[in-house]
Amino acid sequence: MLHYILQVIIFQLVFLLVYEFWLKKETFFTLNRWYLLVTPIISFLLPLLKIEGLAALVPADSVAVISQVWLPEVILGAGAQPERIQQLPAVNITAQATEINWWLVLYLSGFTFGFILLLKKYFSLKKLFRFSIISEDKKIKIIEIPDSKLACTFFNTVFLGEKLADAERQQILKHELVHVKEKHSFDLVFFEVLKLVFWFNPLMYLYQSRLATLHEFIADAKVLQSVGKKSYYEQLLNTAFNTQNISFINQFFNHSLIKKRIVMLQKSKSKTIAKMKYLVVLPLLLLMLTYVSCSDDKEELNDDLSISEQLAEIKTALEDGKQLNNEEVRQFLEIMEQVKQTTPPPPPLPPNMRNGKSNDHGNDIPFAVIDEVPVFPGCEDLNSEAEKKDCMSKEINQFVNKNFNTDEMQKYAEPGINRVIVQFKIDENGNIQKIKSRAANPKLEAEAKRIISELPKMKPGKQQGKAVNTMYSLPIVFQVNE
Repeated sequence: MLHYILQVIIFQLVFLLVYEFWLKKETFFTLNRWYLLVTPIISFLLPLLKIEGLAALVPADSVAVISQVWLPEVILGAGAQPERIQQLPAVNITAQATEINWWLVLYLSGFTFGFILLLKKYFSLKKLFRFSIISEDKKIKIIEIPDSKLACTFFNTVFLGEKLADAERQQILKHELVHVKEKHSFDLVFFEVLKLVFWFNPLMYLYQSRLATLHEFIADAKVLQSVGKKSYYEQLLNTAFNTQNISFINQFFNHSLIKKRIVMLQKSKSKTIAKMKYLVVLPLLLLMLTYVSCSDDKEELNDDLSISEQLAEIKTALEDGKQLNNEEVRQFLEIMEQVKQTTPPPPPLPPNMRNGKSNDHGNDIPFAVIDEVPVFPGCEDLNSEAEKKDCMSKEINQFVNKNFNTDEMQKYAEPGINRVIVQFKIDENGNIQKIKSRAANPKLEAEAKRIISELPKMKPGKQQGKAVNTMYSLPIVFQVNE
């Protein structure tokens, strides 16, 4: 989820920067309006789209072909007996129900605060509807606000202050009627909802601000078709009006916008050829889709880990003499079907290994076809690859047993068997990278990541004499007494 939110914010930022530095100064106000309305929605959808064809366009050395090597299970504790551990009841790897999700608490707090502010704005607006209606038909309603120079619009209702001069009132009414006909209030309310749901995203506020400015430009341009520029400028600068701070109404006199509106009114109309600027969106979308399709930096481990964990739990339950019910049998069959679909034998070679060729860059190589396995420090002098594998498993086992803080972690673990699955990569330089973990508690995950990150630099695996990446998965098991 965090990865998705970051992608959405990055995409929205890119679209906003394009608008600020490339499109904002053009007089294609309607096109700019649709750009600001559509690009936030596109940003929410793009991370959900993964097109395999785009991933194939990226060179193989730029995308990791994940191939895992499952190391032998590390059983913590000097006196632990593997046979005894395996016969104990399995623990479901889920977060403790009583644990407080502080991120959810923070989000709900922000949502509640935003909702209260929205209600306050709504009740401020509702007060304006109490005053007298001076004109009404099927499409528009005009309400006069006593002892005021207010001028604003909300959906099909125009609010005009009683103190407005007749000449001003006519020009302002024409301006506000444009807001009604163009349905600008829908735009602002749409962003009010986005601001409420995504209150932590500052770009939502920028989008709404830029859109409100565009609304004024659109209305000004329409009014100037029937009103002289000079009188309109004078009317803009003649009086400073008091306005209410309600972000989802269109206000005629907004002090911070008056200068921008006058500058835009004096600006020459953009040439038709300038519309070609909007084509920049197409390569942007292609780049974003390619990034999403090739991205493999997920917060969760691969699906294989989840399958392996579930199979291990069912196996342990059966060994413990537990009878499976119909739901558990169905789940077991589904898991086996996933295994059948996701692990067809034999494993195919990656693109860089087909036809006996390898490209010039290190890639993730399936362990079944790798020439030389990664070597743990101290295991270099062994002769066969099998001996080096065994040595590496033994050294990692001893390293984790020695450094894993079992006593401290027991207070975060559940009674019974606790399993932590760690995934990491040994890159072409022998460094440990891309460490991920899964456990019943975030503290256990963090401890597992800490241990693996402290593994020494190793001799990388090789394929046809070139250093390559190798992905490993390591199960860590320890028991907490009742």
